[in-house]
Amino acid sequence: MNTNLILDVDSYKVSHWLQYPPDTTAMYSYVESRGGRYPVTVFFGLQYILKRYLTQSIEPWMVEEANRLLTAHGLPFNYGGWRYIAEDLQGRLPVRIKAVPEGSVIPVHNVLMTVESTDPKVFWLVSWLETLLMRVWYPITVATQSWHLKQRIYQSLCRTADDPDGEINFKLHDFGARGVSSGESSGIGGLAHLVNFQGSDTVKALVYGQQYYNCPMAAYSIPAAEHSTITAWGREGEVLAYENMLTQFAKPGSVLAVVSDSYDLWNAIDHLWGDRLRAQVLDSGATVVIRPDSGDPVAIVTQTLERLEACFGSTLNSKGFRVLNAVRVIQGDGVDEESISAILEKTESLGFSTTNLAFGMGGALLQKVNRDTQKFAMKCSEVTVQDKAIPVYKDPVTDPGKASKRGRLSLVRTDSGYETVPTSSQDLLQVVYENGHLLQDQCLDAIRQRAWSLVNGDVPPS
Repeated sequence: MNTNLILDVDSYKVSHWLQYPPDTTAMYSYVESRGGRYPVTVFFGLQYILKRYLTQSIEPWMVEEANRLLTAHGLPFNYGGWRYIAEDLQGRLPVRIKAVPEGSVIPVHNVLMTVESTDPKVFWLVSWLETLLMRVWYPITVATQSWHLKQRIYQSLCRTADDPDGEINFKLHDFGARGVSSGESSGIGGLAHLVNFQGSDTVKALVYGQQYYNCPMAAYSIPAAEHSTITAWGREGEVLAYENMLTQFAKPGSVLAVVSDSYDLWNAIDHLWGDRLRAQVLDSGATVVIRPDSGDPVAIVTQTLERLEACFGSTLNSKGFRVLNAVRVIQGDGVDEESISAILEKTESLGFSTTNLAFGMGGALLQKVNRDTQKFAMKCSEVTVQDKAIPVYKDPVTDPGKASKRGRLSLVRTDSGYETVPTSSQDLLQVVYENGHLLQDQCLDAIRQRAWSLVNGDVPPS
């Protein structure tokens, strides 16, 4: 599906071609996280932008449409420049983009990608593309938050579970498809989460994994109830709804999830699951995941674990923590970074293994982030005027945190970590796009492996 890329721009960019010094022939910009909530970021999502948008050709109809719209909008449209791209350059965008490999875990305040012009006649295109390219902040920020949550959950598993490496990939499930602003957000945001985990109910993320990251199947899910499939049986038929779930889905080795607080969660656990259906659960050979969906997350999870243990019993694992028999708990209401940490801390203190838990995260995972979460910015750091390369930068006295880098940049690895330096032969940035062509085609599996590497270069067992 072709969209008019010329129109994917901020209005004020349209007049910038007239604002640069005369005889400017080249521009060079970079993208970085200037800080924010997390000390490191997980680079992800640029390949989607390149495949979905920048490998399109600029066609004459796009130029004509943009000329009509933007001129009527009150702006001086660069008709000749865009006709030159559409006709003389066969529609290919004359820019070169370099970036760290996707999945790289990079400390903030470092260059993550650079964009430079390759044709002196349309050098201003670098700035025009900022609007589109800066949206990479979104998948990076989702992947970054998810990565940090993975570290937090993994640490708890290492303390309390027999097989932390076997369990971690399914401990944080994406429930966010309905909580985002668009289908595109669910696709790329949902896939960003899957850099770190393999459980998701966001189907669009699977599609994007196939289309843009060479992944036949990016995530997995299980049969799960919602309130309508329980309440449709009526309050007096609640136990029949649960029994139907067991009949339909509880097979040896299977996993199913059942929301159980449509009416009275404690009655459902103590008398329905733990009494009338107890034998059927145990005899099925399945794992039944009980899902509370209301109340204070920490208190509800704690009581759910304790009541399930009273009904089904538990065993001690090799680390001395209790693991429930045949049942588990998934918390999907009110789940965010703070509540996950509080739940893990509380359940550990009570002697329960994190093996018993999974989390479902919706709007807080895919929507409760913005560009300032990690303070992303794309800034020009060099222009060429009258054949002279000139380092440029901003350094506002009112906000030193917004000072920008100058000149051409490289990211290098040192004994102490990563460092942004002037152009270096040891540059970790790779050319991924040039003059309309994608030059790197990365797969999700390799990106996942890279993201699982810790900042210091060590790789946890997998």
